[in-house]
Parts: sequence; structure tokens; C-alpha cells
Amino acid sequence: MSSTVFIIAEAGVNHNGDLARAIAMVDAAAAAGAGCVKFQAFDPDKLIARGTRSAAYQARNTGEGDQLELVRSLALSREDFTRLAHRCRARDIEFLATAFDVDMIEFLVGLGMRRIKIASGELTNAPALDRFARLGLPVLLSTGMAEDDEIDEAVARMRRAGASDITLLQCTSIYPAPVELANLYAMVAMGRRNGVRYGYSDHTMGDHTAMAAVALGATVIEKHFTLDRRLPGPDHKASLEPSELAQMVRHVRDVEVALGSPRKAPGPEERATAALVRRSWHAARSLRAGTVIDHGDVSLKRPAVGLPPSFQLLGKRLTRDVALDQPISAADVA
Repeated sequence: MSSTVFIIAEAGVNHNGDLARAIAMVDAAAAAGAGCVKFQAFDPDKLIARGTRSAAYQARNTGEGDQLELVRSLALSREDFTRLAHRCRARDIEFLATAFDVDMIEFLVGLGMRRIKIASGELTNAPALDRFARLGLPVLLSTGMAEDDEIDEAVARMRRAGASDITLLQCTSIYPAPVELANLYAMVAMGRRNGVRYGYSDHTMGDHTAMAAVALGATVIEKHFTLDRRLPGPDHKASLEPSELAQMVRHVRDVEVALGSPRKAPGPEERATAALVRRSWHAARSLRAGTVIDHGDVSLKRPAVGLPPSFQLLGKRLTRDVALDQPISAADVA
């Protein structure tokens, strides 16, 4: 592959509004080998109107039917994000936060964010797309719930507003998402159609769907993780625990190496094996110098240390004696 897959450990709101737990998640993501740890930044009262119902998965996973009340319990302050950014620098892992509160984006960039992550729910938020694009940073745009024309329109809009580096993330906005809804071919198609890189924001259980995405050319993998899947909250059930996150990182790196290059060529050990398991011409009986080789005089056997099967040996004259089963070389015939 031309570049290393960028792995985002999505802490999201799995800290449950607890800064100490969020800091521990930074440490866990760094220990797992992720390239980035991502949180979600929002002011609940600017994001959600009173009386809004929780999404089906949120209500199912938490028992809370009021979306505003649920989200209020999961919010971090600007001071918390400052602490998290400092912790990321100390642990040498990239800091990232999805800005659901658009007015918070410049503050987050000021903390050292090197790219913008746009959540699926914001894909149709035209004013936010314009504002994000004008920052001139690389953009990761999730596409859960979106139709093709909505995705294409969002990319075009952001380009007009100044975004030049966009990566589209295939996403299914269900937690956890069934594998039959992963639709990884759509990931490839949307990237090629828009002439941008593509990746996968994975909400399925386990990491095997993410591995398939890498094999299909994903340059970014985003995966929710939690310190403990038994914790209450909307996303824990669809998240990896730290040991599983570390395993996913190893699996991604293995797949990258396994993909290799378009050129088919054996390595040194394979070349040595080829000499032992391919065939070459050998004497089928003891032959004397001067023998004109006929069908019964030779056979194709391992190892491949004599003349290759493609060599037209019949009718050639031996220049020296060749014992039974000995390979016949170019120096043996005239």
C-alpha cells in the first residue's frame, strides 16, 4: 500500500462524562498503538431541542428516551478538552474531537487538532460544512444515513468553500451495526466517484469487517472503544475493549503487509522451494555419451536443477555419460 492506514480509536462519549475515565482512554488508545484518539465535543442545549426523542439504539442501550437528558450526562467542558489535548501530547497520540457544537471548532483547532472530523449527522448541515472547510485542514466526513447524491453534494460544497483534502468514511449509523448493512462496496464507489480517499467508520461487532475495508483500500479505520463494555451508555455495547483494540491495530498492520504490491514475485525462501518442487529433465536410465535422446531415456522429476521442461531435449545428443536420475544440464547435450 502507498500509505499506512490511519487508525482512530473512537472514545466518543464512552467516558460517560467523566474526565478521569477520558484520560484513561487516551492512555489505553496510545498503548494499543492507535494513531489517534477521538472524542465528541458538544453543548447539549445548542445541539438538541427540548422534547427530542432518543434514537432507537440510544434508548435501547440506555433506557433513556429523552435525547437531551441523555446527552447532557455525557458532555465534557472546554477545560476538559484542554486537559485531554495535553494528555494526548504527553502520550504521543493525535488528539481529535468531532465538533457537534460548530462554535467550538476554532477552540479545538487551537488545542492542536490537525484534521476535522465531521459526524454523519452533520453531512447535510451546509453552514457547518462551509465553516469547517474554510479552516483549510484535512477533512474526514462520515456518511451514515446518507444517500449518494447527499454525499456528492457535501463534497462539492466543501470543495467550493476551500477544502482540498477530503476522506469519505463509509458508516452505518446503528450501534452495533449488523454486518449485512456494512456495504463496503459503497465505500469504494463513493471515493472513486468523488476522486477522494475513503475509509470506514466501523460500528459492527469485532474487527473482521474493518479488515475487509482495509483490503478494499480504506486509508482510515475508525472504531469505537471502551474501557469496559458493561458500562452504561449508548455506545459501549458496540465498542472494543482495550485488548481488542490492540488486536485490531495488529490485524490492520498484518493486512497492510499482506496486501503487498501489484507485482507478483517470489521471495528468497519461495525461490529455494521452487528449485525443490518444480521439475527438470533427468535421466530415466543410465545413458552413455553419444546417445541420441528418445522418449524412454529421460523423464521430468524434482528437483529443478537440470534443463527446464520447456527445453526440447528429444533428438539431442549426449556429450557425456549421465547416471540414472541425474539431472541433464545444458553442458550434457549438443
